[in-house]
Amino acid sequence: MANRFLLGLFEGPVNPGFVLIIGTFYKAAEQPLRLETYYCTNGLATMFGGLIGYAVGHIKSHLPQWMYVFLIFGAASLVCGIATLVFLPDSPSTAGFLNEHERGVAVKRVVGNHQGVKNRHFKAYQAVQAARDPKTWMLVIGAIGAQIPNAALTTFGSLILKSFGFNTLETQYMQIPGGFVQFVGLISGGFICSRYPNVRCLTMTVANLLCITGAAMLVGLPDSARWPRLVGLWLCYFQGLGFSMSLTMVSTNIAGYTKKQVTGAALFVGYCIGNIIGPQTFKNGSAKSGYRTAYVAMLIGYSVKFLAMICLWIYMHFQNTKRDREAAEADGLESALAEAEAREEGMKDRTELENKGFRYTL
Repeated sequence: MANRFLLGLFEGPVNPGFVLIIGTFYKAAEQPLRLETYYCTNGLATMFGGLIGYAVGHIKSHLPQWMYVFLIFGAASLVCGIATLVFLPDSPSTAGFLNEHERGVAVKRVVGNHQGVKNRHFKAYQAVQAARDPKTWMLVIGAIGAQIPNAALTTFGSLILKSFGFNTLETQYMQIPGGFVQFVGLISGGFICSRYPNVRCLTMTVANLLCITGAAMLVGLPDSARWPRLVGLWLCYFQGLGFSMSLTMVSTNIAGYTKKQVTGAALFVGYCIGNIIGPQTFKNGSAKSGYRTAYVAMLIGYSVKFLAMICLWIYMHFQNTKRDREAAEADGLESALAEAEAREEGMKDRTELENKGFRYTL
């Protein structure tokens, strides 16, 4: 239990940290592909992790077989963590692989994000603003809904496949297509959203609809329809694309360094809550009913995520329209001057609510 607690404690900052770093190094248009490039490794882990675990389980030694999984993967994680600590800078201004001129260029590249680069001071008013911002709670609710089904695709994936009639080794093989769907979906979604402007919410919506379709197939199809239900399970692996796109909502649509940190942390609190709820849907004895309760919970979770993200899309679109209308009515600034002022406000660590030149990326 203590090890599980420590695992969660040290794993918790990984995703929020990546979101912050990507937001400081890359333009808004570049962020989806970069984020999906690292997030797609979940698909690779799904494809090959089970097979590696199955192989490791056949090691003959005086140590328990399960211990080798932790020793091998734990050692690899430790080495990667040390390398990251040593070589990965937290902002362009501290990048050791850039000279002084290149650091300045790197900072200027992201000025157009209207978010600045980094601020080491915790600003209480930005934390309060994050707590009062409807976007924060839409993201939190969406994260809870998205992660309730996560247990079915990770922890209990093998059990579900066994309930379809596959043996132990076959369950590992049958997870490979799901991991492939996740990998290709993430990379494709990242490329599309980096190539074409304002399609992130649309991409997220399509991914969520595919997940709802897959969960509905698991709920509605009879147990005898093994292969169609298996396809439904594979469709649920698009959830990685839907969730990771919500991370880009934080990296590109939340300004103010403290507010971005707090919003990202709140989103991942929702992520943790969903992952706490998910395993509870696999009740004792539910294997006899083919885990029907879990499938219904998956369908509800995906539907909640879908509705939360649709509300977020509508809210941000409305705010963009409102600001465009106010800018058109103002007797003031030329567009170039207004853009310069918006960039300056961003470099002063203003939030997106304070910076009237800020526009949400949809």
